[in-house]
Amino acid sequence: MSKTDSIMKTKFLSFLAAALSGVLSLTSCSARPTDDVVQLRIDLDRTVLPAGATGKAVVKVCFDGLRLPRPEARPPVNLSIVIDRSGSMEGEKLARAREAALEALGRLAPDDVLSVVVYDTEVQTLVPAQCVGDGRSIASAIRGIRAGGSTALFGGVSQGASEVRKHIEDRRYIHRVILLSDGLANVGPQSPEELGRLGTALVKEGISVTTVGLGLGFNEDLMTRLAQRSDGNTYFVESSDDLPRIFAGELGDVLNVIARRVVIEVEFPEGVRPLNFVGREGVIRGRKAELTLNQLYGGQEKFALIEVEVPSCKAGSELEIATAKLSYENALTQKTTVVRTQRKVSFSESRETVVSSADQKVQNDYAANVIAETKDKAVELVDANRRGDAAKELRAKAAELKATASTYNNAPMAALAIQQEAEADKLERHGLSNAARKTYRAENAQTKSQQSSSK
Repeated sequence: MSKTDSIMKTKFLSFLAAALSGVLSLTSCSARPTDDVVQLRIDLDRTVLPAGATGKAVVKVCFDGLRLPRPEARPPVNLSIVIDRSGSMEGEKLARAREAALEALGRLAPDDVLSVVVYDTEVQTLVPAQCVGDGRSIASAIRGIRAGGSTALFGGVSQGASEVRKHIEDRRYIHRVILLSDGLANVGPQSPEELGRLGTALVKEGISVTTVGLGLGFNEDLMTRLAQRSDGNTYFVESSDDLPRIFAGELGDVLNVIARRVVIEVEFPEGVRPLNFVGREGVIRGRKAELTLNQLYGGQEKFALIEVEVPSCKAGSELEIATAKLSYENALTQKTTVVRTQRKVSFSESRETVVSSADQKVQNDYAANVIAETKDKAVELVDANRRGDAAKELRAKAAELKATASTYNNAPMAALAIQQEAEADKLERHGLSNAARKTYRAENAQTKSQQSSSK
């Protein structure tokens, strides 16, 4: 080989090494979502606040779940479907419930774990927790479900959780119970408080409960409390025809969990005082706000809204308003990851500067959640035969939002306020029908879950 050929060969090998290095680097980058699957950021309702006066601000802590690199890379699921088969489910309702359960079964992989519990006066484990396999024996059992007697709802959920616990120690699994009921709990514990305590206990084990209320006979307070306390979803389905679609959507979430055991800690500097979580049941201790969630989904944003009091500062100054820390377990790798971020705010005497710094998305998320809280309070006032006071609460909140919308030229917030004024008028004239009350509770719970649709 000539000297020239040798030099050319050396250059080629160097080029090839560099090219391979680049490919490996790209491969590593594309694999990162399996290592670091949640992005954390802090948004503010305004990045510039009025100078020279104590004021309030809204801090939005956002946790964005990245999409799984491949659908087949998802962690396996440990799911229990709990179906009310009391007498009121006879006929079309139970037929659609069976169809929905079969829809869920069809979306599971052979190595996913499924159990099926049915209940009326008694609770029966129809399918003990087992790998789905080809699904034929499970499908046959589901098709054989028939209606029976009363409604032992608490016992049904408890038994579903017991089936899930058979695999609770295996950290690979995502644990979920889906409860379907059309009636009032009339056997065993029956109050929202008792079911709420059950939800709180289950989420500590990593088990979320999604509730599906069918028709107009179930207790929506009980169903939403159970779901919210366990960090699950809740649905109101007036027509049984919608059940397969609801189950398919819920399985879309369950099969897309990327993070679990999620803990958010937000610290505020001296002088910044956290007042309350908006929509969520977080904990505030001094200058620290804490929130725990069971699971995060890929391709979706979840967030927490915290209202804070900000001290008077000079024009032109800056203040670090919040520091957030997010810790979670990667559902794919079972590794714990910690992410941190912080955010500053500045101050100005210029009204135009303050107004132009507004983040209308944060403002609108805040507005939707305070309206949901107000509507929940309105439901309680209507229940207490205080329809006029309920309407007054809604109008007062709508007036606050209209004033804010006018200041910041926020058209969506103005539209929301106008809608609530109309709701207040309707409520004052007619009260809340059974269907309207259930719609209020379900929509408010969905809003306060503070979760976007899939991106």
